[in-house]
Amino acid sequence: MSADAAAWEALRLSLWVSLWATLLAIPLALWVAWLLARRDFWGKALLSSLVHLPLVLPPIVTGYLLLLGFGRTAPLGRALDSIGITLAFHWSGAVLAAIIMGFPLMVRAMRLAIEAVDPKLEEAAATLGAPRWSVFGRVTLPLIAPGILAGAVMGFAKAMGEFGATITFVANIPGQTQTLPSAIWTALQIPGGEGQAVAMVLMACAVAMTAVLISEFLSRRVAARIASA
Repeated sequence: MSADAAAWEALRLSLWVSLWATLLAIPLALWVAWLLARRDFWGKALLSSLVHLPLVLPPIVTGYLLLLGFGRTAPLGRALDSIGITLAFHWSGAVLAAIIMGFPLMVRAMRLAIEAVDPKLEEAAATLGAPRWSVFGRVTLPLIAPGILAGAVMGFAKAMGEFGATITFVANIPGQTQTLPSAIWTALQIPGGEGQAVAMVLMACAVAMTAVLISEFLSRRVAARIASA
């Protein structure tokens, strides 16, 4: 595979992994954010600490813990492998690593959005007889939509840039698990590979800027719709 082909393949895999990681993480991140913002329960501080732990742990530690838990010789890894789900040294493992690393950023953005909604609005809707799920879907969800978008973009951007946990858990196999950050790192290890590395850096910057612009556009559209409602 040529250098240019390898770079485009790494970009394709990064986009694929980031998209799946973002889509799979949004429902769970929204639920956890709602729990932390609206509920008081035993272990709330512990849950918040666990959610934010990947932000303070070295990424390589997170990757090693994933390898211990989901490696092919680990009990959980063997159980998943027996039903056809392989994570270690597979692109699906890169999705899991990206979810874990981006999850704290997604939860934080969504939690702040939920906390900004006046609970009295939700209480007023509930007093009119609306069930809890309806209150959330018709009142809370539209108001926190910009926060959900912001969290999704941050999760996507984190997934695109994730390196340490990914390379530790799924290695750096060209065409299979080599994401854009891994490809950049590989290019920098090769004499004369700086040019290829710069090209891939520009790719990453272009994707990140596009994601931010789309998020800003969608957030403005949602905010305008809420204001006019």
